Amino acid sequence: MTQQKQSSSNKESSTANRGFASMDEDQQREIASQGGKAAHEKGTAHEFDSEEAREAGQKGGKAAHEKGTAHEFTPEEARKAGQKGGKS
Repeated sequence: MTQQKQSSSNKESSTANRGFASMDEDQQREIASQGGKAAHEKGTAHEFDSEEAREAGQKGGKAAHEKGTAHEFTPEEARKAGQKGGKS
């Protein structure tokens, strides 16, 4: 039984640093970026319509505010953003 436990723990340690989840964030981001570019080139990537984009933006903004990581606009920044009227 001791051998079973040892081989089981050896197996776990040998796989602990395998796979996407074990990579650092920069590596994950690079691989995801490559996948997104490939999907766009192939024509299989999801294209957001304006309603989906609006909903996604609201969801992200709400989450950022709840986490306390959202950007807080100064009155001047808000005025400039409002003058653009959604155009960049």
